[in-house]
Amino acid sequence: MGESPEQKKSVSMATSRPHITEQPITWSNWYKHVNWLNCTFILFFPLLGCIYTYWTPLHLYTAIFAVVYYFNAGLGITAGYHRYWAHRSYKATLPLKVYLAAVGVAAGQGSIRWWSRGHRAHHRYTDTDKDPYSVKKGFWYSHIGWIVLKQNYKRVGRSDVSDLDTDPVVIWQHKHYIKSALFMGLIFPTLVCGLLWGDWKGGFIYGGILRVFFIQQATFCVNSLAHWIGEQPFDDRNSPRDHVITAIVTLGEGYHNFHHEFPSDYRNAIQWWQYDPTKWMIWVWKQVGLAYDLKEFRSNEIEKGRLQQLQKKLDAKRARLDWGIPLEKLPVMGWDEFVSQSANRALIAIGGVVHDVEDFVKEHPGGKAFIRSAVGKDATAVFNGGVYGHSNAAHNLLATMRVGILRGGCEVEIWKNGVVSTGGKLAAEQVIRSKVYTAKDS
Repeated sequence: MGESPEQKKSVSMATSRPHITEQPITWSNWYKHVNWLNCTFILFFPLLGCIYTYWTPLHLYTAIFAVVYYFNAGLGITAGYHRYWAHRSYKATLPLKVYLAAVGVAAGQGSIRWWSRGHRAHHRYTDTDKDPYSVKKGFWYSHIGWIVLKQNYKRVGRSDVSDLDTDPVVIWQHKHYIKSALFMGLIFPTLVCGLLWGDWKGGFIYGGILRVFFIQQATFCVNSLAHWIGEQPFDDRNSPRDHVITAIVTLGEGYHNFHHEFPSDYRNAIQWWQYDPTKWMIWVWKQVGLAYDLKEFRSNEIEKGRLQQLQKKLDAKRARLDWGIPLEKLPVMGWDEFVSQSANRALIAIGGVVHDVEDFVKEHPGGKAFIRSAVGKDATAVFNGGVYGHSNAAHNLLATMRVGILRGGCEVEIWKNGVVSTGGKLAAEQVIRSKVYTAKDS
């Protein structure tokens, strides 16, 4: 049977209703914006875990296990989810892939496929509305808001994960994510601590709930802190930044400006002294035959990016300084006009450019007599070593005194039809003349 007109109208209204993310958050609808499932696992469970620590003493072995498991699960995200699956910055053998997928799921951050899809969209649409955790929406949104508030995934930028759909490890983990996350995130640490030294409760609280919480917050810092503080040595068109604090918090993911510029490089830190334990572990895996084909961007291209950014900063700083009126904006005057105007103000010609030195005469380090002797004359030779080779600072200061350009560029004496037109003499009585003869005179 077909649908009635009323049913069709109801379906049409349902499909045309705007998504909750398109509505402003108010006191009457705020709870509709909250992703309660994510809030339960990311905020409420950790809060309960913190409360139960009051009745759960932290044993030494449990603390050591929690730290070691934290580091391994963190590598599952940084070396596995991020650098291997999301960016394909190196190749891994099957045992390494299984390990990374297992410890990665223990971090409670979704499946490899889901995580990589969002991260590739983040790189493709950084700082735009299609970026799933854009810092332009605020620090706290990029840190945790994007995961605890509902998102309209139709607005998230598209990304290609077809390569991951051919990876059996990725597909298996994606299909069995919930069971895998519960086992590796909570059950496994409880069993280890309980069976080995009898601390079942501590294993569940410290090795499970709180460890997952801290890993999640550390990873979220890559979305927020790494786009908020630090330097931008390679590109400043987008928000990613490099900072050692973020690197320490995120197992080396803090050199984020470099990473966004060269995402296929297996390193985040390229200097030996920079903290990047994920890079070191990938290198170790290569030495023992578990990883291979580690990708590194050519150093020539890296240095070009660094140099271009330095030049950009220099250009911006240069633009804030007074370099004098640009030559193309100066008026053009003839020699006779220059000489006549010099009678009223202190004008000197250097390199074909007229300068007004009236306010500088008394400050001239060489004495006002020397600079007065060049007024109304071409002082190019004097300024450039004929009398004294002036410093770079003197050249820069002189540029701020430009007032015009000489037609012809310098003093000229023209011989034509037996008539001599003398433009004047060089300073220090050193006259350089150019003679032009007409065909008739020759």
